[in-house]
Amino acid sequence: MVNKTPVVDLSTIGPDDLTAVGGKALNLGRMLAAGLPVPPGFCVLTPAYRSVLGDRLTDVLPGLATAGPAERVQLAGRARDIVLAAPVPPELTGAIAARYRSLGADVPVAVRSSATAEDLPGASFAGQQDTFLNVVSVDAVLDAVRRCWASLWTDRAVSYRASQGIDHAEVSLAVVVQRLVDAEVAGVMFTADPVSGNRGQLVIDASPGLGESVVSGAVNPDRFVVDAASGAVVEVTVGDKRTAVRSVAGGGTRTESTTGPTDPCLTPDQLGSLRRLAVAVARVYDSPQDTEWAIDTAGTAWLTQSRAITTLFPVPSSDVRAAGVPRHGPDAARAYLCASLAQGLTRPITPMGLAAFRLIATSVATLAGHPPADRHRGPSGFVAAGQRVFVDITPLLRHARVRRVVVRVAGVMEARTKAVLEHLEDDPRFAPEEATGPAWPLVLTVLARTRAPLRLLHGLLSPTSALLRVDAIERDVHARWRIPAEATPQERLDAVEERLGRDTFLVMPGVFPYAAAGLLSIAVAQRLAPADLDPVVFAQVRRGLPHNVTTEMDLDLWRLAGQIGADPEGAAALTALPVDEAAQAYARGTLPPVVQQGLAGFLQTYGHRAVAEIDLGMPRWRDDPTHLLGVLANYLQLDDPDLAPERQFAAGAVIAEDAVERIVRATRRSGPTGALRAVVVGLALHRARVLIGLRERPKALWVYALAAARAELQRVGEAAVTAGALADPDDIFFLDLEQARQSLRGIDLRAAVRANREAYAVELRRRHIPRVLLSDGTEPETMIHTDAPDGALLGSPASVGVVSGRARVVLDPAGAYLEPGEILVAPSTDPGWTPLFLTAAGLVMEMGGSMSHGAVVAREYGLPAVVGVPDATSRISTGQWVTVDGAAGTVVLA
Repeated sequence: MVNKTPVVDLSTIGPDDLTAVGGKALNLGRMLAAGLPVPPGFCVLTPAYRSVLGDRLTDVLPGLATAGPAERVQLAGRARDIVLAAPVPPELTGAIAARYRSLGADVPVAVRSSATAEDLPGASFAGQQDTFLNVVSVDAVLDAVRRCWASLWTDRAVSYRASQGIDHAEVSLAVVVQRLVDAEVAGVMFTADPVSGNRGQLVIDASPGLGESVVSGAVNPDRFVVDAASGAVVEVTVGDKRTAVRSVAGGGTRTESTTGPTDPCLTPDQLGSLRRLAVAVARVYDSPQDTEWAIDTAGTAWLTQSRAITTLFPVPSSDVRAAGVPRHGPDAARAYLCASLAQGLTRPITPMGLAAFRLIATSVATLAGHPPADRHRGPSGFVAAGQRVFVDITPLLRHARVRRVVVRVAGVMEARTKAVLEHLEDDPRFAPEEATGPAWPLVLTVLARTRAPLRLLHGLLSPTSALLRVDAIERDVHARWRIPAEATPQERLDAVEERLGRDTFLVMPGVFPYAAAGLLSIAVAQRLAPADLDPVVFAQVRRGLPHNVTTEMDLDLWRLAGQIGADPEGAAALTALPVDEAAQAYARGTLPPVVQQGLAGFLQTYGHRAVAEIDLGMPRWRDDPTHLLGVLANYLQLDDPDLAPERQFAAGAVIAEDAVERIVRATRRSGPTGALRAVVVGLALHRARVLIGLRERPKALWVYALAAARAELQRVGEAAVTAGALADPDDIFFLDLEQARQSLRGIDLRAAVRANREAYAVELRRRHIPRVLLSDGTEPETMIHTDAPDGALLGSPASVGVVSGRARVVLDPAGAYLEPGEILVAPSTDPGWTPLFLTAAGLVMEMGGSMSHGAVVAREYGLPAVVGVPDATSRISTGQWVTVDGAAGTVVLA
């Protein structure tokens, strides 16, 4: 624990001193306490910075909080000037001078910034503040300290804080002064591979001289990949190393040209020393670290910095205890499929949303005859990482026949996931086991208990009767969620657990077999039709499908927009008011009647839907209709009657019926059995048209159940607020079910809610989610390299057609605006996105396959679509001209 003096030795820093010493100094103190080799030095504490600065930034900080990029640069410059001009009290300069002299007479030191929002698990701030190397003399150290303080207000540091949502007024800066290592070679070392995520491999970048040349990117360093456990060198890439940063006698550094040696700059012994340091650091932090190191002329290896690798996706804690220390043994390797991403959800799931998934997973395992010991934790194959849902698919991969089915199904749902699973076929850790028994007993058990085969047969024999049966299932779901008004909060919580843990999953095998009957029918028709038929014709059969609840919802919203557009007062209100003000007016009941009553009617039917709706912690449209009001305002901009969605949908249905006739005629003329086959093909395509639209119904019913559970939990949250356990009813969604019960007993859980909300906010900023994650942290997708055509991004064909237009990159549909004719570029989509489809000219998604939600809706609307395009939202910019070829699966960038 640091004392009240403004300057302390690094060795005295304790684990609770972040606000006084900043992230960099805290980590140096932690490594010193663990006995790791860290150069000696001291820290000028944050109170010293605050005492010098006082209230001199009072006029700058309010503007920084709301400034745009250009104004932010101006204000940051003013802040730096203020800091550089502020006088430093003599007692502070005396304390710094005394500590510096204690290191030796005019000893060369490194003077480094250590901000309180730096080198933290959630935000590394790497390189945002300044460092000064080979500083010699008291006056030079004092000047470097002041310049470090000023670097808290560099343009890059201010912008980074703004992007991370960190309050500028809450950040302070300490300064580290350390003896400079006279480095023969230096660089950076990651205790896990920062690209693949593999926690069992170290990645070391090295170059002669001071580490600044590597950190700053001034050279192409040597790169070493080392197995953390054995020390084996997995890969060596020799860089050109054409420059080196060296210390200058008397202070400062120089950059000198080198001959670019072709030999690696680290010896096997030096690599061994660094490996041992990496494993030691990993054990200290119990998480992967990004370290800086230097080896001096005597051959001693030093650690000069450590920070968390914030870009790695977390792995389940049961799989990896510490970075660089993977488990071993025949069952060590596990493969996890991200189930929430497969459903188009890139954002994290609230704690209560995860609790709901665990209950549903429990019902699935119970149905299969393997009930988990703890229904709240779910089956062992269900894991959460990064607040997303993952499913352990290792047993499926190790079963030869099941593996083939899984890969085939993945190809239908999402081609990129199929490629990842095929890549794992070359990994011996997931090789099929010879002793694996047949899978059919388990499959037969599930089929028998769900009666799925009988429902599929029912759909094939009588599509009309199947539709009636699905409607009856929907009425039953609604009836089950009618909780008596007089129910107590405890009874409501019991009802949520009982229904989510027993009934909700059964909707899937209850309804989906009817849609599967439609998919089977079109497959039969393709088998019986002439082989030389253009496959595009079969794609056209799926245009304008009836009985699709998502399409019906979108068209109802479009009709409401038409009614509002025909009313001058209503149209003026939506186009003149910002959407948040329109939402407030709706809540007050003061919008024009056509809008107020029309939206209320729409919400009566569809108010349980939402963006990211599979997370019951997310507000429903009935809770907050801001998104819908924005979509309605967007629809009012569409003034070309030929682009009206109703007309497009009707035209699609006509195209589909024409395609059916063409296929039947071609089959009839295809040989001696053509007439008979044509009859079967006609019947099969008719069934496909009637039934495939039901594909969206199971999820819609799930969402209804989740929304009903959410409403009940809100009532529980209200009771918890009354009991003094929570501050707001919606805080209940940042607890799990067991904590919800505790809140009803009056146990104060406000601190737990705050911690969960903060962790959720960190995960919201994560852009990349792995489709498949291995237990050593590896993302197999990073190992797959597919060459796209020149000037094009490569994905999976999803909806045929070619369209060119301006791209509109949308990460969150809430409040998004899409002009007619723009190409929607999104990470993924669920039904909450589809109102945007009505004005889009085409679709590009990072996730998805031919049967994903976005692809299905795009086909029905006739939008060319390419899905499964890696990193589309970062490789394409809003306003960029793109050409989408939905048949070739390419996106060409202009």
